[in-house]
Amino acid sequence: MQDEAGAIASAIIAKWCAGFARLDAAALSSLYSKNVFFFGSNPNLYRGRDGVADYFNGLPRWRSPTAAFSEVRAGQAGPGIINMVATVSFDLAGERPELIVKMSWVIVREDGDWKIVNHHASSQAPLI
Repeated sequence: MQDEAGAIASAIIAKWCAGFARLDAAALSSLYSKNVFFFGSNPNLYRGRDGVADYFNGLPRWRSPTAAFSEVRAGQAGPGIINMVATVSFDLAGERPELIVKMSWVIVREDGDWKIVNHHASSQAPLI
């Protein structure tokens, strides 16, 4: 991931992981577009930054959560649009079993910055 799309995705990932480690809903929601569609770890669709904040505020208050992104792939999908996929491993310090998900983001230019406009997490385990 050495190109511009990779560098942009890496910068957002770093901010996302830092916000997740503090379960800081305001910091996390600021990384998202005002028009975001967000599917996290439950079946609900959250919309907009307020929806993202609601999602993160609704998570259990784990003592020391961490997220590690691996197998990251990012590519320019068009002018001002980046597609990103990754595997994300969540370490919740034994407060729940290990959680590993597939994550995809669509990242767009918005108000002079890069924002996540679509967030989708899904099970790494095969469904079929």
